[in-house]
Amino acid sequence: MSIARALAWREAERPTLATPGGHPNDAKSTVFRAFNGFVEGDPSLVLEVFGRCLLIHDHSDNPEGDIAKARAAADEVRARWPWIDVALWKVRRAEEPVLRNGRLLLGERAALPKSVVEEGVSYAVDSMVNRDASFYCDTAALRGWLQRESEGRSVLNAFAYTGSLGVAARAGGAARVVQVDRSAKFLAMARESWTLNGWGEVARNDLIVDDFFAAVGRMKSRSMLFDTIVVDPPFFSQSTAGKVDLVAEPLRMLDKVQPLAAHGAVIALVNNALFLSGAAWMEALRARCEKGYLSIRATIDVDPWSRGRLPEGADRSSIVWPSDPAPFVHPTKMVLLDVRRKDERTSNVR
Repeated sequence: MSIARALAWREAERPTLATPGGHPNDAKSTVFRAFNGFVEGDPSLVLEVFGRCLLIHDHSDNPEGDIAKARAAADEVRARWPWIDVALWKVRRAEEPVLRNGRLLLGERAALPKSVVEEGVSYAVDSMVNRDASFYCDTAALRGWLQRESEGRSVLNAFAYTGSLGVAARAGGAARVVQVDRSAKFLAMARESWTLNGWGEVARNDLIVDDFFAAVGRMKSRSMLFDTIVVDPPFFSQSTAGKVDLVAEPLRMLDKVQPLAAHGAVIALVNNALFLSGAAWMEALRARCEKGYLSIRATIDVDPWSRGRLPEGADRSSIVWPSDPAPFVHPTKMVLLDVRRKDERTSNVR
């Protein structure tokens, strides 16, 4: 599928994209994936829209990227959506942080969006903060679930990054949201998202700048129990306190947070490791559930826009992932687990 066909499909799904003002005038959402080349015909290219900004994620093997292709993509998008007024090119494999974080191909840095809206919720963003642009389109469906299922609940968002999953839970009426991340810079965006949505100041104890392992250890020592726990770690990370390896130890993070889950809690677990198959992960989870304290409530698939639409006549076998994500449709594999505690203790975090 060409970029033009991908954009046309998205226009058909959301007609506001084709209006003179374009997507930024749609008050419900201003952020989405416009082209997923891994599915839609060019694995070296992913395009996302943040407000009036086009983010060009260059996944080519060349660490210097393919600027000619990036410029051509920007021109093709703007020809159909002239409301795009800034384009940022981000080279995934670049050796220089400046190129990974983004180089402007169109417009001025001052025009980059400071926030986006998804399903009526505002999120602070900084598209040049690192190579991932501060907001993941892949987890939109999980944010949607959190908006629907968080009323009155206490929520722990581990590996919070910029806090979007915690923000979605708060938008869904969560009684309390505690977010943990090692980076004060990233959590500052979570704080700004609170302000953008008119929720006032975040409580000092609800944004925890610390290593996951240390923070969870302290919570366990205090016998804190949450109604909902969200675990969306990087596929690999290491600190003096512990290591994350979603391929070699896919359930280690689950083991760490399960003691913090109240009786009747839900753990939303995300594994985005490209080299771990969906079948292997589900097998590991089912084996863990045999102990009787966890059960699989549901799986959540990446939303259709983010995963993209296959070219006409193609099927899933034409997508070459490093490891087959089936039964999931995308390597970002999301599972909801129901928790039973032997002591039946309920949440004590309010």
